[in-house]
Amino acid sequence: MVFIDPNFRQVKILVVGDVMLDRYWRGDIKNISSEMSVPVMQVNAIEEYPGGAANVAMNIATLGSRSKLIGLIGVDEFAKELKRKIVEAHVEHDLIPVINCPTINKLRIISHNQQILRLDFEHYFSKNDALSIFYRVQCILSDFDILVLSDYAKGSLGYIDDIISFARRIGIPILVDPKGSDYSRYRGTTVLTPNLLEFESVVGQCTNECMLIQKGMEILVDYEISALLITRSEQGMILLRLGAKPVYFPSQAKVVCDVIGAGDTVIAVLAVSLSSGNTIEESCLLASFAASVVIGKFGTSTVSSTELCKVMRATR
Repeated sequence: MVFIDPNFRQVKILVVGDVMLDRYWRGDIKNISSEMSVPVMQVNAIEEYPGGAANVAMNIATLGSRSKLIGLIGVDEFAKELKRKIVEAHVEHDLIPVINCPTINKLRIISHNQQILRLDFEHYFSKNDALSIFYRVQCILSDFDILVLSDYAKGSLGYIDDIISFARRIGIPILVDPKGSDYSRYRGTTVLTPNLLEFESVVGQCTNECMLIQKGMEILVDYEISALLITRSEQGMILLRLGAKPVYFPSQAKVVCDVIGAGDTVIAVLAVSLSSGNTIEESCLLASFAASVVIGKFGTSTVSSTELCKVMRATR
């Protein structure tokens, strides 16, 4: 059984990447509009949560660790709400305002716990915008135990290769949640955590387990990555490393309500656990339990040490 370190508060983790605000309008569909023959929903609740890299930082803070968040935001009401939420959760932040750009936000329309529609309000940040992130990382990274890079392909990590090179040079482990088909950007990463869909978008469809493992090993070699953790929904997770047998982590989920943000929780728990001295295998197991907690909740969620202990005791 994994040892859950009671000294999580001593762990310091820097989270860098694409931040956003996840918004939810919840209600009931009452009838059909006579105007355009479309459903009419009475909105009963409006909820807003930090998302993307901000959700990673929130998960780390909920576990009792110190997290600092660096990212790009607009100059608008969504930026104010995002900062208010993360400050309430005791997340330190250096959110850099970009003039004439909206704060990335996603609005999900929910009825009877079913997502009907998602509206994305976003902007792809320029390399010049991303340069300010790289400068800030250089200034403070040595004060942290581990670096988490949360890539949602919105441009905040335009200098991710330089950030990774700098982190390696000063001996800071790097965890990356990737996006897109160019994994050369993540060369030298300590742990890469794609989901199966993201992984297959890079290597092609894996029709069997042997092919999955072979393609994963090729990624490790080609891009000098130390470990690859592929998350596979109900199939659980698989950990691949050169010179080691694949390690499987079955899904611990009893109920699946919503998978939004599960990847954020996985990488957050990995970071906290590894920084606390647990092995990569122990940390992956802990992350699988954490994922089972958050996918049992509706909407963007976090997991606490108390919840982790409870779900782990229940599986003994």
